[in-house]
Amino acid sequence: MFARRVNMHLKPNSVAEFTQRLEKDVLPLLRKQKGFQDEITFVGQSGTEAFAISLWDKAENAEAYNRR
Repeated sequence: MFARRVNMHLKPNSVAEFTQRLEKDVLPLLRKQKGFQDEITFVGQSGTEAFAISLWDKAENAEAYNRR
């Protein structure tokens, strides 16, 4: 298994919008990618920092997605 971490800066008061976009747009796209397993997303207490860890079957598939 391979994990890929992505850091994000959020606009103030945008956590709800971020969560909706993640669930409606990002996750469905990721689920279609070869080798994608799951994603775990964390939002900091301030609500302006977040990071996501996506889990892949192998590094090659995560890197192929990253190049898109």
